[in-house]
Amino acid sequence: MYRKHFGLVRKPFELSPDSNILFLGETHKETLAGLKQGVVSDKGFLLLTGGVGTGKTTLINVLAKTLEIPGYLCVISNPTLGVDDFFYYFAAKLGLLFDGNTAKFLVLFAKLLEECKKKKRKVLLIIDEAHALPTDLLEELRLLANLAIEVKNVLSIFLVGQPELLGRLTEEQLSSLSQRIVVRYHLTELAREDCRQYILFRLNWAGAKNRAIFTEKSLGLVYEATQGNPRQINILCDNALLAAYSQDVLEIEGEVVRESARRLHIQGDDSTFFLPPQKTLLRRWLVWMVLAILLVEGAGVAYAHQRGWLAPVYQYLMRLINLD
Repeated sequence: MYRKHFGLVRKPFELSPDSNILFLGETHKETLAGLKQGVVSDKGFLLLTGGVGTGKTTLINVLAKTLEIPGYLCVISNPTLGVDDFFYYFAAKLGLLFDGNTAKFLVLFAKLLEECKKKKRKVLLIIDEAHALPTDLLEELRLLANLAIEVKNVLSIFLVGQPELLGRLTEEQLSSLSQRIVVRYHLTELAREDCRQYILFRLNWAGAKNRAIFTEKSLGLVYEATQGNPRQINILCDNALLAAYSQDVLEIEGEVVRESARRLHIQGDDSTFFLPPQKTLLRRWLVWMVLAILLVEGAGVAYAHQRGWLAPVYQYLMRLINLD
């Protein structure tokens, strides 16, 4: 709707993860490099956590596309799978059969790992939304981890999920699985400057000829309202572009961002699109007036002290107090 208005060839702030539109902040660069190294150096079990909308899925999609390692890749993003469903899906990705007998599958899988080791191939299993996996399935992953120890340098398993996954791994029944995880990374939100560069990057990718669609003030407000969360940045910027289009303006000022954030903000939840109230001109004037009065009074007291006027006044007040 607003693409023609701003001269864009595509929407710059789509919500669905797209590994072709990758902006890497400092944390994302470090994490991606670490995960790649973890696979190459055969670390076995790896863990990636991060809050909602921080870019975990995009990052693992990029990782899967850029790893130049021969072998098998299986990405599972459905946390509602039962144990049998998981093994059936995993077996199909490996070209194996699963008839409901887990023990038989593990024997076949062990043979496959041995073959991969001889041919210098790898097996990479990535499980997204792992924080929502049933406990019994997480326990079954320990069996795969045991095979990774027996047949070294072949199998790598990624658990990807929200921070509550860390809490689940501290549970006693999952302690053995937690001990197998040797590489752990946590994705944080973008820093202020990374947030600014992210927005400009997305606009440039969308074909914007004018990189100054968002003013510097509005870019700062986007960061304040989203705290650098990429998904929230996309939502707020998309709404701001739509609002500017409806107002028939080509530059997004701070007030457009404020209004968009107000519409998106959920009352009582300061973590979603919250911006503190804007200081009005009257409030600013009152602040400056109070400061001016305090300065004048301070100067007056200092002058009276220099002239020796304060001591007599003090003595007079003390006499009045004593009379009472």
